[in-house]
Amino acid sequence: MKRVTVRDQIPDIYGKILAVGPELQEILGDTLAELVKLRVSYINGCAFCIDQHTTDALGQGESRQRLFLLAAWREAAAHFTDAERAALELVDQVTRLGEHGVSDEAYAGAAEHYDERETAALILAAAHMNLLNRVAITTHLHPPRRRS
Repeated sequence: MKRVTVRDQIPDIYGKILAVGPELQEILGDTLAELVKLRVSYINGCAFCIDQHTTDALGQGESRQRLFLLAAWREAAAHFTDAERAALELVDQVTRLGEHGVSDEAYAGAAEHYDERETAALILAAAHMNLLNRVAITTHLHPPRRRS
């Protein structure tokens, strides 16, 4: 069944949603922003976003190994900085938000490495990527085939 293309049906709102990404990336920096986007997309199983953000991260010089290991970052902790691990824990809990919300430990861990503006950007970046994942998955937005 063909599904709606949100971008075509409500371009003004969709454009505003997309415009948030670069602003958050400016606060977080390219590396952390792409790790956040990719981690959220791994958790949600969004193939389109995994493809997009893996490609973007590689283009920005991120290592293939870290991108592969991001799916199991706790097992591969030595490949991520303390600050990145704290951010990833917060992002995981924001993405898997259950009835108990985000733990004080996860929040404090992020706040230990990031100032209030950066912590706010981490929270918004996770929420933003969750929104985009849900749109892409619901509308069956699939990644294009790549040659390499």
